[in-house]
Amino acid sequence: MSQTQDTKQSVFSHLAELRKILVISAGTIAVAFFLVFYFASDMLMTLLLSPITARGIEVIYTAMSEALMTKMKVSLIAAVVLVSPILFWQLWRFIKPALYPHEKHTVRLLFAVTVFLFLLGVVFCYSAVYMLAVDFFIVSGENLAVPMLSIDKYVSFLFGFVIPFGLAFELPVALYLTTRMGLTSYQMLAPKRKFIILAVAVIAAILTPPDVVSQVMLGIPILLLFELSLLICRHTKPHTQPASADEA
Repeated sequence: MSQTQDTKQSVFSHLAELRKILVISAGTIAVAFFLVFYFASDMLMTLLLSPITARGIEVIYTAMSEALMTKMKVSLIAAVVLVSPILFWQLWRFIKPALYPHEKHTVRLLFAVTVFLFLLGVVFCYSAVYMLAVDFFIVSGENLAVPMLSIDKYVSFLFGFVIPFGLAFELPVALYLTTRMGLTSYQMLAPKRKFIILAVAVIAAILTPPDVVSQVMLGIPILLLFELSLLICRHTKPHTQPASADEA
């Protein structure tokens, strides 16, 4: 009976801790959102619109609330990025007690690598790919029509372009984890390159805006990351549970 009560208390304590973490995270995001919206939203919008305005193209809005809602969307995303260290710290506090000492180091390293790869993908996309895509679309539309870009559609296109790159750069982490769990292996993945190339093409078509240029620009880095991931899988061993005393 006491064991059942201890189990219930443990569950309730975990739920209480989870509730506390969610409240702190939501409150932190809310405070950051208002600060970003009132003090930095205009600067952020100027930065995001610069690839278009630098080319002499004006951005318009077609609905009364479109400009305001777009600024709020950008401010919310910037707020989440700004307070992400706090969010990760709260998540770490929640899962830390359930980890063994040797697992804590691995999880900390994975957190750091995951954040780094995501930011690397976003920065790579914006600096090396996105500008080329903008130039391509503007040049391809010359002599056909006058560009009148809606601010909401432009910002949605921008985020729809750069965020998939950030997610795609997580492929090495994803394959490392699945290899550790025994779900994948180098011997399993290496002979299936042609099928994976087809899968990458489908994923790129789903994640990016509906145009060939965006899909190719996302697909090629994913394939390079896949080859890197294969090297990681080749040197990663599946996690095995130690045999219990009964089994021995």
